[in-house]
Amino acid sequence: MAFRNGLDSLLRPEDSVLVLIDHQPYQLANLNSHDPHMVVNNTTGLAKSAKVFGVPTILTSVVAERGGVIFPQVTDVFPGQEVIDRTFINTWEDPKAVDAVKATGRKQLIIAGLWTEICVAMPAIQAAGEGWDVTVITDASGAVSIEAHEVAIQRMIRAGVNMMTWLALAAEWQRDWARLDTAVGVTEVLKQHAAGSGIAYLWEQQLLATPVPKAAG
Repeated sequence: MAFRNGLDSLLRPEDSVLVLIDHQPYQLANLNSHDPHMVVNNTTGLAKSAKVFGVPTILTSVVAERGGVIFPQVTDVFPGQEVIDRTFINTWEDPKAVDAVKATGRKQLIIAGLWTEICVAMPAIQAAGEGWDVTVITDASGAVSIEAHEVAIQRMIRAGVNMMTWLALAAEWQRDWARLDTAVGVTEVLKQHAAGSGIAYLWEQQLLATPVPKAAG
């Protein structure tokens, strides 16, 4: 297995493409590895981050007629964008989905989805074997059990897949707060979806805006 190290191993927005897989009601109903509220929040934060950085995002569902459409919190980030509906459980066996990814010209493939052990693991492992630089966002994914999620992560790591969380990815894309064209946008995402970090930022702004009381006398 090749080690991921060195500056070139870090993710860059201009080289990234995001694939969000099967964030649908059926899958969420049997999500037991994470708090479902957090998965919806984290996936939305991930989607908004991708939009801030101009990262092409592919939305795909599986048999939406029965499993339900992708959460509106996600599709609202990309109004009017086509959702690729599949019958293949493995997204990487669906030509339309793969062609959409290839059309971006990007090689840093970022995946999140439900469920980790099935709809994330299969495409991640296949794509890694085909030479893609694959990263899975673990906290915007989830499984039918904690064991299923953890075993899937172990399996993908052995296949050479990188693991990250959505906030770590946003920070890696930003890399430098002097990049003002995205700093404001990513800060808004943090305020909305990064919970404690977002609230702490708002508190910091409140304190900075509070006049220092003048000394008596």
